[in-house]
Amino acid sequence: MIVAFSITPLGVGEGVAEPVARAVKVVRDSGLPNQTDAMFTTIEGEWDEVMDVIKRAVEAVAEVAPRVGLVLKADLREGVTDGMTSKVESLEHHLS
Repeated sequence: MIVAFSITPLGVGEGVAEPVARAVKVVRDSGLPNQTDAMFTTIEGEWDEVMDVIKRAVEAVAEVAPRVGLVLKADLREGVTDGMTSKVESLEHHLS
């Protein structure tokens, strides 16, 4: 599965980079394929391992924020591996 998610620390003021960095560190330390952009972090793996990483990322932010918002978008497709890369490669192929 591929999951794009966004964790929003609430009640910490306007600057949220430090609390969000805590979540991204959990994701990067997981060893699962991932990428982070200005709006979402995307992670790929099996259901249980991906959801465990997301839960731990939320918990890392909750250590410094009194409230945490979470948005998830998931793509579940049996038999697909390396979907984060292959989807973008397919798109780029059609654009060229």
